[in-house]
Amino acid sequence: MNVDPRFAAFPLRIGPSAVDRRGVFAEARIPARRKVIEYTGEKITRPQGWRRLRRILCGKGPKRMYISKINRKWSVDGAVGGSGAEYVNHCCDPNLFKRKANGRIYYYSRKPIRKGQELTVDYRFGPTKRPLACHCGSRKCRGTINLTK
Repeated sequence: MNVDPRFAAFPLRIGPSAVDRRGVFAEARIPARRKVIEYTGEKITRPQGWRRLRRILCGKGPKRMYISKINRKWSVDGAVGGSGAEYVNHCCDPNLFKRKANGRIYYYSRKPIRKGQELTVDYRFGPTKRPLACHCGSRKCRGTINLTK
C-alpha cells in the first residue's frame, strides 16, 4: 500500500502511526496553504455509504471505513481505488484541512509540515449517542473525534 503519486502534490508515504495503525507521512517539507493530496475512491451515494457503515457495525464487512462526504448526495469510498489519503488520521489540532471543489475532495496544509511529520485532519464527525474516543495526543484534544455541537 502506497500513496498514489498521481494525486499527491508532494512526496508522501504510508507508515505505522502512533495515532491509529497506519498514517500518511511527509517525505519532504510542505509549506502552509498548499494542496497536498486528493482524496480519491469510488463515488457512491450517501445511502450506499450508510449501508456500508451498517455492514461494518454488524461485523459483516471490513473493520475500517474510509468514506468521506462530498455533499448531501455523494460520498467517496477511499477503500475502493483510494489515493492513500484515506490513511490520513484524525487530530483535534490538525496540520491539514479539507476543501471540496467540483465534486472532488482535497487536503491542504494548514501550516508548514516538516519532513517525517504525520499528516492529520479533523474528521469533524457529528455528535452521536456513542462518540468515538480520540487518541491524537494533541494538547488541544477534545477527547472525541465527534464534535459536541
